[in-house]
Formats: sequence, C-alpha cells, structure tokens
Amino acid sequence: MFHYGLLALAASFSIASAIPWNTTEYMFVFGDSYTTDGYNISAGIDSPEPGYTSSNGPNWVEFLTSTYNQTAVKTFNLAYGGATIDGALVPPYLPTVLSIVDQVSEFNEHLASKPAGAQWDSTNSLFAIWIGINDVGNSAGWTNITQCEFYGTLMSRLFSQVHDLYNAGARNFLFLTVPPTNRAPLLLEQGPQAAAQMGTGIADYNTQLTQSVRSFQANYTDLGSVTVFDTQPIFNTLLDEWQTFGFVNVTGYCAAYENGTPTRTYQVEGCARVDWLNTLHPLFTVHNILAKAISTALANYPTTQIST
Repeated sequence: MFHYGLLALAASFSIASAIPWNTTEYMFVFGDSYTTDGYNISAGIDSPEPGYTSSNGPNWVEFLTSTYNQTAVKTFNLAYGGATIDGALVPPYLPTVLSIVDQVSEFNEHLASKPAGAQWDSTNSLFAIWIGINDVGNSAGWTNITQCEFYGTLMSRLFSQVHDLYNAGARNFLFLTVPPTNRAPLLLEQGPQAAAQMGTGIADYNTQLTQSVRSFQANYTDLGSVTVFDTQPIFNTLLDEWQTFGFVNVTGYCAAYENGTPTRTYQVEGCARVDWLNTLHPLFTVHNILAKAISTALANYPTTQIST
C-alpha cells in the first residue's frame, strides 16, 4: 500500500536547468547495501544483475528504473554492500568491499569511454549516489577524531569522486541523504544514548552533504539537474505512523527472515510483518515507497522545489 501524502514530505533542492526524467536513458548508481543488486561490471557491461539486495525483494534502484521510470532506463549499479566513501578513511567490514572510490574507478575503467551497450552522454544520463550509512556508523565510536570535522574530510573525498564523474561527462546528479538508521533495531538494541549519538552524527553528515552539493553547483555552471533527496521524512513517517501502513513491528525484526526468505510473501508462524528485514536493512516495501517518491521528485523537477 502506498501513501501518496508521503510525496509531500520528500525534501529536495535543485538548480534551474534539468534533464527531464522522461528522457533519461542511462542511470549510473553508486552506494552501499541499501543500493546494491550484486551487479558485477568486471564480468562485462551486459552481465545480468543477480538481484542480490538487502531488502528481500527489489530495492529503490530496481523500483525506480523498472516500475516508476517514464521511459526505458538502462541501469549500471556499481554499489557494493558495506561500502564507505573511502576504505582508507573509514574501513569497511571486510577489506574486499568496494568503496565509492573503487566504484568510480570501475566506472572510469568500464563505462567512461561510452562503450557499446553504454553509449551514454551528458544529456541522457543520471548519476545517483547514496552513501554515508557506514561512514557515520563505523566511525561513530571513534574518540581520536571530532566527528563534525571528520565529516568534512569525508565530503572532500566524496566530491573528489563526483568531480571525476563530472570530468567524464556527468552533468545530472541525484544524491540521497543518510536515513534515520538510529531508529533501526541495531541502534535500539544498544540503548537510547547510542541511538541519540547516531542521530546527531547522521544529521551533521546530511547537513554537510547538502552544503557540499551547493558548493559543487556553485563551482560548475554547466550542470544539468542536481538534486538532493532527503530520505529522512519518508523513513520517519513510516516509523511514526506504522499502523497506517500495515506494519506490526518497527523496532525489531524476525530472526527467521534476517537473511532473506524464499518469496516476498513467505511467513513463519509468530513472525509479524515488520519494517526491518534485519538489524539495519528495511524491506522492499520501504524501498518501493522511497522509489515512488524519488520518481515523483525527478518527474516534477524543476517545477516543484522543496528546500532542505
């Protein structure tokens, strides 16, 4: 069930000129487990997408480009589960995880040259980046840094990669803010102090992301559309008004489901319908709502602008 009132809560800001969403032919995506679908570009640009998501179903990228697209969109999803911006700054949970730096390197190696099967250009392509969950989460307990200052370092590194994409011809960008993972079971289990600390860190990171996007816009006058989509209002509404959306448990998860289920409708006796698949990842139902809101923001751009 989709609640259309959520669309009004999706905060974004953009600049004046834009590529219409209904003329977007290619989408290049970078991020972490909230975004990845297991696509491996090193196996060939036309390799199938395995659909390995963290949502027990399609994630926001798959919903956005196959359900809520307005024309055929060919997507190259370079995201990798557990990713941080740069593993040298915030180590991921495994050294083999591909950071945003690594993902952009893959883009430069395989896609920047616009090979057959990916003959994109600046006018028909959208570059989407959703990163920061693990950067904030993994560094939250560090005592040898000031988190606020460290986020500035992260932003500098992130936008060095954005500049690389720009130099390759990218002109249209979509950035997503970090959602309220302080309300995920992982943080709730650690107690209110840990959750509050995480919430503060997320808010600071998102503020710096927004400021960095504005600076990026100011430095390049030939950009097309540059949008920051704030994920916080949708996630918070789903968690605050869970009964309206048919959820039963928004503070925990079912252990029988945490690694995925055979089908989307699979049920185990005693396991209520939940918002979270496991300690940190929301279900495909949340991704569906998120994708619908993103598509509406892109389709209405720039006639509807809501400042963050």
